[in-house]
Amino acid sequence: MAILVDRNSRVLVQGATGRQGSACAARMSAGGTNIVAGVSPGKGGQMLALTADGGVDAGEVPLFDSVAQAVAATGANVSVLFVPAPFAQDAIYEAADAKVGLIVCITEGIPVRDMTEAVAHLDRVGIPLVGANCPGLVTPGGANVGIMPDSIFMPGPVGLVSRSGALTMHIVYELTLAGLGQSTCVGMGGDPVHGVGFIDCLERFEADPETLAVVLVGEIGGNEEELAAEFVREHTSKPVVAYLAGFTAPPGRTMGHAGAIVSGSAGTAAAKAEALEAVGIAVAREPDQVADLLKAKGL
Repeated sequence: MAILVDRNSRVLVQGATGRQGSACAARMSAGGTNIVAGVSPGKGGQMLALTADGGVDAGEVPLFDSVAQAVAATGANVSVLFVPAPFAQDAIYEAADAKVGLIVCITEGIPVRDMTEAVAHLDRVGIPLVGANCPGLVTPGGANVGIMPDSIFMPGPVGLVSRSGALTMHIVYELTLAGLGQSTCVGMGGDPVHGVGFIDCLERFEADPETLAVVLVGEIGGNEEELAAEFVREHTSKPVVAYLAGFTAPPGRTMGHAGAIVSGSAGTAAAKAEALEAVGIAVAREPDQVADLLKAKGL
């Protein structure tokens, strides 16, 4: 099993004929993800060739003018957005109106007000969102919805959720080298307003019988790690370990993500580590320590 996506996911790509959308659609398809459609207004009725890096031909899929048309024709149940920031909110609403089961928004730079409104709308209609400003998510051997390379993943019992795209890939690679496969890896994104977060994923991993342990990858800013610690103490029976970025970050300076800013003593890596360790979550100071922490938990 897995969370959010698996081999039964039928994925459509919004913004499929743009440079990023077309390249990632081809790469996802070449890796085994079931890409069933593309959406690009004005290009409905055409076909999108899925030619991945190195000239790998992954076939072609039909293009549609709207998400509703694509869902009706193909049964797509996941939409991944490669849509420019000024149009991303409307693209999210369009996918929600078409009642897809999951929306994954890769786009960065979406205004906070747009995301606040979009997240509130999706909460009302009950459709989960991954992102925005995220690398997507991967269930190894099932589906890769986003921009992460298939080659670093392998199936296994470790669930992972991360605020950082680069650290997601770094730590996954270290886990794979250590022989610790993954159930699902979720890059939740680093913006202050986003869709699913630590607690959402912890709930899903707790309910997944094939996820035996969970890795949280956090960074400075906000209080999501502290809230996750409280959730783990009250509701999680599986081993949880963490890695935090930003122990040397100076107060008051953003560190790459809009959500990664420290104000006074709040949101520091040290404060987050204290909260996590207080509930028994071991915190790595280096990415390559995560695998050892998991093995110490019996994995």
